Amino acid sequence: MSFDVAIRKLVTHREEIRHEFGPKPDRPVAVAWSAAIIANPYAGGYVEDVQAGMEALKPLGDEMAAALLKALDCPADRVEAYGKGSLVGIDGELEHGALWHVPGGYAMRRLLGNAKAIVPSSKKVGVAGTSLDVPIHHINAAYVRSHFSTVTVQVADAPRARELMFALAMTDGGRIHARMGGLTQDQISVGDGQR
Repeated sequence: MSFDVAIRKLVTHREEIRHEFGPKPDRPVAVAWSAAIIANPYAGGYVEDVQAGMEALKPLGDEMAAALLKALDCPADRVEAYGKGSLVGIDGELEHGALWHVPGGYAMRRLLGNAKAIVPSSKKVGVAGTSLDVPIHHINAAYVRSHFSTVTVQVADAPRARELMFALAMTDGGRIHARMGGLTQDQISVGDGQR
């Protein structure tokens, strides 16, 4: 079965975190997410082979990653953390959300050049207005605790029952005043995406 990428809506959101109690940070941290609301051609029944959808979604992943970097308003080499997620309308199944693994993750990794860490992911089924918590971690080493976080993505009228919402998120820093120890960004040395 073919997968036609019919986009109803693209949404991009940016936050600038300037303070979290304690001393004023050296610089604010920008957090941004992008969401695409598309028709789910697999909704309403079981389709055995859904992998064609991954290939069809690759241009959308590239478009969203570029929009996200523009929203962050920084060069690609300043992005420090990322994540992705999908929300499936109630006439679809969780596996339809898994279509986003390759198109979403690889789009950001390509855009950022040499990001080593796997892109963390979440997915669930929900009604319009359901919030999706997208996990975030460091782009080069998943063990950098200062960058463990989530971004909440919510679009009031999405996904409708026969839609999919795909999301990407990036930040240009870790948590303000991170102080939980562990591997720090300047200690990344192995280059295996973990340490």
